[in-house]
Amino acid sequence: MSTMQARLAALSAERIAGMRRGVEKEGLRVLPAGRLALTPHPQALGSALTHASITTDYSESLLELITQPQPTVQACLDELTELHQAAHQVLARQSEPELLWNTSMPSLLPPDETIPLGRYGTSNIGRAKSVYRMGLGHRYGRRMQMIAGIHYNWSLPGVGTDAYFALIRNFRRQSFVLLYLFGASPVLEPGFVAGRKHGLAPLGDGRRALSLPHATSLRMGRLGYQSDAQASLSVSYNGLQGYAASLHEALTRPYPPYEAMGVRSLGGDYNQLGTSLLQIENEFYGTIRAKRTVQSGERPLHALRERGVEYIEVRLMDINPLVPVGISADTMRVLDVFLLHCLLSDSQPDTPEEIAALKHNQHLAAERGREPGLRLACSGAQVLLADWGAQVLAECEPIAAHLDGLQGGDAYGRALAQARTTWSDPARTPSARVLAEVQRLYGNDYIAFAAARSQTAQQQLLGHAWDAVQEERYCLMAQQSLERQREIEAGDTLPFEEWRLRYMASEQCAV
Repeated sequence: MSTMQARLAALSAERIAGMRRGVEKEGLRVLPAGRLALTPHPQALGSALTHASITTDYSESLLELITQPQPTVQACLDELTELHQAAHQVLARQSEPELLWNTSMPSLLPPDETIPLGRYGTSNIGRAKSVYRMGLGHRYGRRMQMIAGIHYNWSLPGVGTDAYFALIRNFRRQSFVLLYLFGASPVLEPGFVAGRKHGLAPLGDGRRALSLPHATSLRMGRLGYQSDAQASLSVSYNGLQGYAASLHEALTRPYPPYEAMGVRSLGGDYNQLGTSLLQIENEFYGTIRAKRTVQSGERPLHALRERGVEYIEVRLMDINPLVPVGISADTMRVLDVFLLHCLLSDSQPDTPEEIAALKHNQHLAAERGREPGLRLACSGAQVLLADWGAQVLAECEPIAAHLDGLQGGDAYGRALAQARTTWSDPARTPSARVLAEVQRLYGNDYIAFAAARSQTAQQQLLGHAWDAVQEERYCLMAQQSLERQREIEAGDTLPFEEWRLRYMASEQCAV
């Protein structure tokens, strides 16, 4: 019996039953023609500060829908669908009806300075969230923050911190598989890159769409959610101590360009929360994160250092515009199997050289992933992406069979088989299908494609049953969240600047 087989055999039915997955799905609120909705976060959706399931990300216009950790893929999809229904019920009733933009690359955006930052009320924590977003805008530009995606949160009982970091190292090595299979952002609206060097090719006359012929995910490439400043940050995932030390330095050491900007402007307005390379932990970009639930007022890094890794957050998933809620049950099943493969496989320590190579691999897979003959760096050699990925998916087959055997049925095996078929036929990938649809059905017009797909998704979701019990439950959740926000605001005792200094103090990130 191989080491992998032995580890797989040790995965009991009880442990598999304890596996949890949850989804965080972002989406811009837009007007039907594809322009960004500049209205405030709808009050009928509750408080973006305190609602556990419906909030905003960077902007007032960027909704985020969050499921609870669920014991099955179907339960996760059901909750995600219901959250979309609740949101669409409200958006469709706006005085000017709105859509949820069901693609990762943005809609038609206004000038950078008029993209509305998320607002979270007058409490210290609410103000801090807005100031943090102001800082992101100054550092990277507001347009970049309007890219949307899907985060997949995952955990398994009996997995300790070291094992989660081993999973993370393998994930980073093999994440090109997910970019190829599920990348769905091969095209964007030209205004998004106006004034930037981009290297994209025009579709048609180039006025309404730019692309790369073999791209899988422009969102995860060099034009997407990237930071030149953070390129100097070489974070190792060999263990919690080294990982935490790297982040601690980035969170506490002043970074000269941000020092020059200052925390506050000459007029006294806040530019950013702090002058270090990272204002707070969430600013650290990555395809996967080690996570731990935080207590009220606690810094995430302190929580990790004190109590270890609780779950991982996969951050490279694009919104699939061909699916009403952006992700399918089969995609979640492939993610479960892939993450188990990363967990059960041997995981060598990473090195600075490998970390640099993996970043290059990510960009290649994102920008040229469907290119025939594309090679990636692997253990100092250049290997064909097609061969490496086929091997990874073949190694996933016993894992899918094990899950199906424990749970009954063949859902995992069917999902993996579909993924393997897609792997051998690039035309079946979401990125190829999106690109073909933009070209053939929408006259090389990205906005027309995305608006039509978003409209179709809304119509399908509004067509699902929605009863008075569901309406009442979501209205109550919204009302309770607004009441909780008022309680937080009434309970503040410190002036904001004093609160900020305490929260940003370096000792808050230590154990």
